[in-house]
Amino acid sequence: MGSKSKDVRIVITLECTECRQAGRPGVARYSSSKNRRNNSARMELKKYCRYCRHHTAFRETR
Repeated sequence: MGSKSKDVRIVITLECTECRQAGRPGVARYSSSKNRRNNSARMELKKYCRYCRHHTAFRETR
């Protein structure tokens, strides 16, 4: 088994681009996984935000 930092598939957190405000306790988040070799850039998906109540773009956080 290799170390966690060298794994190819990593778990990422996706955060809503519409309602993400600093200090807001109810920021909509999803988690997903991605292949680090194929997708080195930040991933962006359209998901349903329960706070905005419509589909918005969710971007990977670091």
